[in-house]
Amino acid sequence: MSEARRPLLIVEDDPALQKQMCWAFDQYDTIVAGDRESAVASIRRHEPPVVTMDLGLPPRPDDPTEGLQLLEEVHALSPDTKVIVLTGQNDRANALKAISLGAYDFCEKPFEPALLGLMLERAFRVHDLQEENRRLQSLQQAPAMSGIVTRDPGMQKICRTVEKIAPTSATLMIIGESGTGKELLARALHDLSPRKSNRFVAINCAAIPENLLESELFGYEKGAFTGAAKQTLGKFETAHGGTLFLDEIGDLPLALQVKLLRFLQERVIERIGGRQEIPIDVRIVCATNQNLKDLTAAGKFREDLYYRLAEIVLEVPPLRSRNGDAALLAHGFVHRFGNELKRGSMILLPDAVAAIESHAWPGNVRELENVIRRAVIMADGLGIGAADIGVLSEQQDPGPVQLNLRQVRDEAEKHAVLRALGRVNGNLSKAADLLGVSRPTLYELMHRFGLK
Repeated sequence: MSEARRPLLIVEDDPALQKQMCWAFDQYDTIVAGDRESAVASIRRHEPPVVTMDLGLPPRPDDPTEGLQLLEEVHALSPDTKVIVLTGQNDRANALKAISLGAYDFCEKPFEPALLGLMLERAFRVHDLQEENRRLQSLQQAPAMSGIVTRDPGMQKICRTVEKIAPTSATLMIIGESGTGKELLARALHDLSPRKSNRFVAINCAAIPENLLESELFGYEKGAFTGAAKQTLGKFETAHGGTLFLDEIGDLPLALQVKLLRFLQERVIERIGGRQEIPIDVRIVCATNQNLKDLTAAGKFREDLYYRLAEIVLEVPPLRSRNGDAALLAHGFVHRFGNELKRGSMILLPDAVAAIESHAWPGNVRELENVIRRAVIMADGLGIGAADIGVLSEQQDPGPVQLNLRQVRDEAEKHAVLRALGRVNGNLSKAADLLGVSRPTLYELMHRFGLK
């Protein structure tokens, strides 16, 4: 639809007035509804930026109840839609009530086309400005979550949780399989927090030998042990004022668990060989792919430390559980590695997308990233096929059988929408064509399933 023919919904039960308004505002793509039900259907289907509405609608055209109820429904369905209410000359009370329920403006009947036209133009302009403001805000916020690509509702909920808790000082525990993006979430939390101007320091507790890990974390004084030629700061002091990310916290030795617990309680550390308590202001974020409750029961992880670290727990789903994300991420990796490796505008061929969707990805996003990088390097042309991907299709456990027909249908529709969006790299027009529905229908499905 061209910009000059933006949709305008006219809710009016008088046929003569309908024709008059369609004629007066023919610069818009006018949609007419004569009652509340058809108006709601038009809102869902066309998503008009602006609506004009008569409060007196069937079956009680002399009572504003139906119109006010419609106004509430429009506001719930599409909060950004601007509603201009048409009222009688002596009906100012209902007009003010409509404004309090979310109407943008009101105009008395009989209306002057020039005056109502100015109101419509201003309403469209305000709607456009709000859309532009939202777009600019999303661009400003993009760097914090720029490494996280998903359309999965569960993963999006985790991202929203990170945004909510970022301004606080709460300790965060991120649980998930290896390669699911736990460090990306930790960095996003740091970038969205008031500590973003200070350092984000990460250390893998499983990658450093136990006899070196203490000095890496807490630092040491000169002469503390053989080879300690100078005073050295540990990760805690390096991250002062910022965020310390402790990856694979389940592999932290018991002796260091005691020191970490003391820091969480007192917010001070002591370097190895030192006697001075050093106050440290740092936010702790930890991650693990192990079940810490099982480790606690086995005596390998302190229970009191677990509850100190688990103020807020995020469980990151594996890639195989995120419908449509594998293909969506693969498109992004192809674009990125194609530019980095000077291979040009490479694309995934349909058989490659099918192979990606059918693979279980036990190594999660990290495995997918490595596979796509290899495919970009090895592909002969600009098209990447299933042979370049080189993964075998795997049958996944379908889980318990669901017999409720409505739930089965909803789940199948949701799964199809997610897969279509992943296949076409998020292009809504192509996704609608692939699903065999119109764009408004796709919008309605995405709204029903909470997909953004």
